[in-house]
Amino acid sequence: MNFNVVLPMTSSILSLFLFVLLLDQWRQRRRPYQLIWAIGMLWYGLSAGTEFLGGAFGWNETLYRLWYLIGAIWVAGWLGLGTIVLLARTRFGLALVPVFLLLALIALGGANLYPNTGVASPAYALVGLGLAIGVGWLSFRRDPRWAAVVAAWIVGGTVLSVVLMATASLAAPGWLVDPQTHIPVGTLFPGYLRLLTPLFNVTGAFALAFGALFSAYVFMPKRRVIRYDISSGSATRRLANLPLAVIAFPVNLVASLPGAANALLRGRLNSRVPATILIAIGAIIPAITSGLNRFGSTSGFFVGELLGVVFLLAGFLVSVEVFRDIRIPFTGTVLRTRRADATVDM
Repeated sequence: MNFNVVLPMTSSILSLFLFVLLLDQWRQRRRPYQLIWAIGMLWYGLSAGTEFLGGAFGWNETLYRLWYLIGAIWVAGWLGLGTIVLLARTRFGLALVPVFLLLALIALGGANLYPNTGVASPAYALVGLGLAIGVGWLSFRRDPRWAAVVAAWIVGGTVLSVVLMATASLAAPGWLVDPQTHIPVGTLFPGYLRLLTPLFNVTGAFALAFGALFSAYVFMPKRRVIRYDISSGSATRRLANLPLAVIAFPVNLVASLPGAANALLRGRLNSRVPATILIAIGAIIPAITSGLNRFGSTSGFFVGELLGVVFLLAGFLVSVEVFRDIRIPFTGTVLRTRRADATVDM
């Protein structure tokens, strides 16, 4: 059995299955985040599909370019954007500020990481800094337009990536795989393309994973060991509470887990809690294995990709909020209707 064929083929099938379900839900409910998630899962399925084709029939330059463009750049960014749009009316954007600042620093050091970065290094650094300032300010004011700022970058960056990929020159034979595992690696691409990927991948993976944990915390019974307030009072007081919020969130989340487990055993836990935890796991696993791939450890790449889509699919299916009516896609035939969750402690 060739696992370089079976694993990406399975990932592609599951991803496209989830794409169909999400697209059908968007058709019924018209929630923008569902359409964006559907687009992200389409990229996931197509990216895994290029890996299946490359493993089964051999790689070529066109397939290699599509693999990197769709998988290395687009997938995580679009999936994360769905979560960002979902959480636009919260201050979740504040959590992205240190991520954008970190990406700006990575971009500044891009010339030391990759050859042939050119003006991309300072340009990407300015993008990261601009996103940090714009998203941070709007999110602090609880202005939902912070999500539109991120969306503008993801859409604009997607267009930019197409142009850069179409004009990039690749050394013969135009593709490269790890000689030991025969899994594709991105080292053949010029530095200005490789340096673009963190702005998508790190932002998207963090938004999807941390956004899922944030949502789980919102909908679980909470034990607030550390209290903070960034919603009321003067601007100075709210700013002073921001460092406290950074500490309080993980502490309160961990402290709330026993109560959430107890509610789960009694059948009283909101379905979005286990659903979003599964989604967080589904975001973290491929983020780790793709990061290892970037630094030369490729053996777990296809396994992480498959586990990622399995957990994402499980998370979406568990959520009553997302799939309240179980029906044949694109038809009015309802197979089963699940009850809605009760009002929870916000």
